[in-house]
Amino acid sequence: METNISIFRLINDLGKEYPFLNPAWVFIAEYIIFLVALAGIVFWFNNGKKNRMMVICAVVTAPLAVIIGKVAGLFHSNFQPFAELANVNQLVEKTVGNSFPSDHTILVFSFCVTFWLFKRGWGFLWLLLAFLVGISRIWVGVHYPLDVLAGAGISILTAVAVYKMAPRMGLDRKYKKEIGM
Repeated sequence: METNISIFRLINDLGKEYPFLNPAWVFIAEYIIFLVALAGIVFWFNNGKKNRMMVICAVVTAPLAVIIGKVAGLFHSNFQPFAELANVNQLVEKTVGNSFPSDHTILVFSFCVTFWLFKRGWGFLWLLLAFLVGISRIWVGVHYPLDVLAGAGISILTAVAVYKMAPRMGLDRKYKKEIGM
């Protein structure tokens, strides 16, 4: 737990040292999730069946990962850093509750990792975006690093499982040759 708090302080205190960066981190923490959802809508309506399969896999991954996260939260619980620690640089409003694992991180990673699995060429940008969202949740004071790592891990494992299972579940039966699975 000490390492978790130390890493949290290291990242969160950067907002005190470099306050001019705080608006960018707040934007990433709060609004990138909407841009990822918008990207899913754009992918759905562009470039055909492979993109649709990608969006279907992301939409299946996200609720599965959230459910797994909720179950994990039954076995481990901690309040947000701003509720447990003094002098937290809390930049966004959030109600106090179990912050393990980070639901926000789960949702963003679910979509971004799925997009990366389908679009490997430039898909690393999705992974970078997901990583930035995870860091932002610490920067703005609402999650510990382990909350974010657990959310990312759950999403990564779920996204890979859905991606591998999609052909077996018949999700791609009609489009199998076109989407390269």
